[in-house]
Amino acid sequence: MPAARPAGPRRLRFSHRAPRGPVLLLAGVLLASGCASGRAGDDPAARADAAGYPRTVHDCGHDVRVDAPPRRAVSLNQGTTEILLSLGLADRMAGTATWTDPVMKGLEKANAGVPRLADDMPSFETVLDAEPDFVAASFASTLGTGGVATRERFTELGVPAYLSPSDCVGKDNGGDGDGVRTEALTMDTVYGEVRDLARLFDVEQRGEKLVAELESRVARATSGIDASGVTLMYWFANSTSPYLAGCCGAPGVITRAVGARNAMDDTHEEWPQAGWETVADRDPDVLVLGDLTRRSQTAETAAKKIEFLESDPVTRNMTAVREKRYVLLSGQAMNPTMRTVEGVEQVAAALREFGLAK
Repeated sequence: MPAARPAGPRRLRFSHRAPRGPVLLLAGVLLASGCASGRAGDDPAARADAAGYPRTVHDCGHDVRVDAPPRRAVSLNQGTTEILLSLGLADRMAGTATWTDPVMKGLEKANAGVPRLADDMPSFETVLDAEPDFVAASFASTLGTGGVATRERFTELGVPAYLSPSDCVGKDNGGDGDGVRTEALTMDTVYGEVRDLARLFDVEQRGEKLVAELESRVARATSGIDASGVTLMYWFANSTSPYLAGCCGAPGVITRAVGARNAMDDTHEEWPQAGWETVADRDPDVLVLGDLTRRSQTAETAAKKIEFLESDPVTRNMTAVREKRYVLLSGQAMNPTMRTVEGVEQVAAALREFGLAK
């Protein structure tokens, strides 16, 4: 059972992520024939060239089967987008959506060639207009009830749909928030996603190379580090009722990697909301701040967060605020994605700079 949420205002009925959009199914049947006409799986030549297909991966309680390497993939979240781009699959992507940050460094050119269907959550109609033969999403809130559409709805139209295992393995997504972790997330789950997508797209060697690079980066960043006794607190967004990281999601991966402690580790909620009095009482040594470029909630950028922290009478006397111990991370580094590795690197470097890590 998850630990009780810290005292604070009543939970708001929305997520730390982009606002949930309606499920727009009205034109689904009418668009289905157009969607299917452009799929590689319906092209006899494509099937003939697809050695080793069909291929299936088991994902979040579902079997995801593709009859040929996808050629018109749509990624509904930035996390899955950056994996596909990192695997060199830009030429097989028909669209992306739901962004919190600029694309990962090194992927700018590849990303520029892929249509952006929406900065936030796209409608179901918009996705079908891209004629996808494969859909991937990072969050159940996107590929599920209340999101773009359920994976079952896509499957009914002949479009395989993949959900990042980091949002379902050891996690209960029931309720109104971002879910509750029943098991601590590890990077192995993210690496498994890389391997799944590489298998479905027939680029397994690229997948193994990418996983090896990510593992190497974590090893280099954490070599010899010891931040025991140091407390961290992760603030994603919202200055009215802040979303703070619970024990066991991507911030938990970062915290364990550097040997520190999360000041909110008594809750298994992914991103619980708490009052500022609770934040001040816990008085972390370091504040890890989401530096987002989206505009869906208050205090999205790190600059706005710092402005609030240094002016609010409840927070301005906190240790981390007085000492200006801030670590600025992208939203993708604070979510369970391949960029969580980036978070490990940046937090480890900052702790050393602050003189808090041996």
